[in-house]
Amino acid sequence: MRILIVSDSHGRHENLERFVRKTAPIDMMIHCGDAEGREEAIEEIAGCPLEIVAGNNDFFTTLPKEKEFMVGRYRIFLTHGHYYYISMGPERLAEEAESRGVDIVMCGHTHKPMVERINGLILVNPGSVSYPRQEGRRPSCVMMELDREGEAHFTIIYG
Repeated sequence: MRILIVSDSHGRHENLERFVRKTAPIDMMIHCGDAEGREEAIEEIAGCPLEIVAGNNDFFTTLPKEKEFMVGRYRIFLTHGHYYYISMGPERLAEEAESRGVDIVMCGHTHKPMVERINGLILVNPGSVSYPRQEGRRPSCVMMELDREGEAHFTIIYG
């Protein structure tokens, strides 16, 4: 199973479309927020099931602030991250994820990609497809692949 994880598209979809073409085929897309009212367009671009939450720039949206769902054997907590002060570091978000008993927490908001293990928890931030902030400022996303044994592997992809 191949899952494309993206965030912070902010209504600009050129790079999102490129990432979808570059990584095709995908079985699911996860968007960590800041779609800015363009979730229907994102669903169309994805062409597969989409999990998405509201970000701090998703005003007047009906999107949920957070979600929990299963992918394979993994329980995933999806949030934009701003409610947990992710820009200050992953500690508060990791604490919340651990209290929920999830395996993987996915967030955005910082516009900087990261895949990290914290006390057995996997924390994934795909960065931003539209406004990257990390050194080199290249758009990014993360590919999550489940192998034949159901084990998750993560790759940061730069545009």
